[in-house]
Amino acid sequence: MFKFFRDMWSFDWGRLTTVLVLLPLILISVIACTLSFSSPLTWRNKSSVLSLLISDEHRNQPLNLLGEVEDLSLNKHPSDGQNRKGGILQVNTPSLNGSNDSIIKTKIIRRYSKLEMVEARLLKAREAIKEAARYSNLTSRHEDPDYVPRGPIYRNANAFHRSYLEMEKVFKIYVYKEGERPMFHNGPCKSIYSTEGRLIHEIEKGSLFVTEDPEEALVYFLPFSVVMMVQYLYVPGAKEYHAIGNTVMDYINVISQNHPFWNRSLGADHFMLSCHDWGPHTTSYVPTLFNNSIRVLCNANTSEGFNPKKDVSLPEIHLRSGEITGLLGGPSPSKRPILAFFAGRLHGHIRYLLLEQWKDKDREVQVYDDLPKGVSYETMLKTSRFCLCPSGYEVASPRVVEALYSECIPVLISDGYVPPLSDVLDWKKFSVQVEVEDIGNIKKILMSISQSQYLRMHRRVKQVQRHFVVNASPKRFDFFHMMFHSIWLRRLNVQIQD
Repeated sequence: MFKFFRDMWSFDWGRLTTVLVLLPLILISVIACTLSFSSPLTWRNKSSVLSLLISDEHRNQPLNLLGEVEDLSLNKHPSDGQNRKGGILQVNTPSLNGSNDSIIKTKIIRRYSKLEMVEARLLKAREAIKEAARYSNLTSRHEDPDYVPRGPIYRNANAFHRSYLEMEKVFKIYVYKEGERPMFHNGPCKSIYSTEGRLIHEIEKGSLFVTEDPEEALVYFLPFSVVMMVQYLYVPGAKEYHAIGNTVMDYINVISQNHPFWNRSLGADHFMLSCHDWGPHTTSYVPTLFNNSIRVLCNANTSEGFNPKKDVSLPEIHLRSGEITGLLGGPSPSKRPILAFFAGRLHGHIRYLLLEQWKDKDREVQVYDDLPKGVSYETMLKTSRFCLCPSGYEVASPRVVEALYSECIPVLISDGYVPPLSDVLDWKKFSVQVEVEDIGNIKKILMSISQSQYLRMHRRVKQVQRHFVVNASPKRFDFFHMMFHSIWLRRLNVQIQD
């Protein structure tokens, strides 16, 4: 019996000695194999050339826009939730010897969600625009077959052009399908509210920046028309319009329940548009719409909550026939004998002051509440050097674009108005801005502008005109594209996360 236990002890001791000798050798082999697979040089070579840093959490992880990037950090252990879309996939790969007892190496592949890839494209665009903004040239450094922005009408021609080109590459709009005509997916095209209707109809066509895949969209369009809601829901003479605001509130509730995008960003990547005076107040029925969303408004009044950092000023254009035929162009400066012109009814205190001080007071500053019979409004625009554009009850006025179309220098008279495209255009270079308290000095202010300065401003008005033209079929750099560019700039200011 003693011999049996002695033999068994000897046997076990020998096996233990063997294990203790072989174990360090195995560990050394595993470490060497791991290092050969996870060399930093190899990792960099596998990364996409088009890689970006997107957040503090992934500060040192390049994001491959092709869809995935290898991450060889073996200390990460994905949870069940991460193994799904937008998470981390764990894959086992055998060693090169191919044997059955080969060493298994874990390779972790990060799959980025579509939102993260969208944000990566935006980050790349931001960097390109920032780089272009370093050059304050009056002429863009980028080639373009259609138009190269140049001159002092732009705050930075090079940065604007770079931004525009980036927009053309990646900007995508998704239009919510919810809502029925006539109050949704519809709008007026032949009235003072025509820009609201024309933009809605152009977006609904689906040919300009519109995508059917909401996952790849940068912005989401809320296709309701305040003008049409006023027509169908407002009771004439009523002192309130809760029905309109409640309809907007119900619509936001519907799309937030049917889709994840509103709740994901709290509306920050959504936009609506309205040229009706009630547009701004209508959005106040949904606080997140008022405070977070991109509101494209004709009534761009900072005293009523318009925020230029996130909201867009929409030009008010009165297209009586729905077309711009015959509206563009005018005589040369030498054939414009009238110094300043205005015709319009008494709407608001600014027009009251203008009419009180200038109506029938001066042949060079011709101000009317009603034009005399036989006098053409368009002819007066085209034979005047300066066109007065006072605010009415609200800040926006169609006279601003009417002046640009007629090649007449617009004279802006308002409180709190943010002119369209102010983030791109320097309005002081092609318009005159008069404070309300200086209405009595209008003639003196305009007469102080030298002939050479006036001629420069006239040339700039002709140049800037293209950005306000409502073409039957949209063309690059026209009204439609510039409105989308303004929305694009606001989206660049926001970073959305899952």
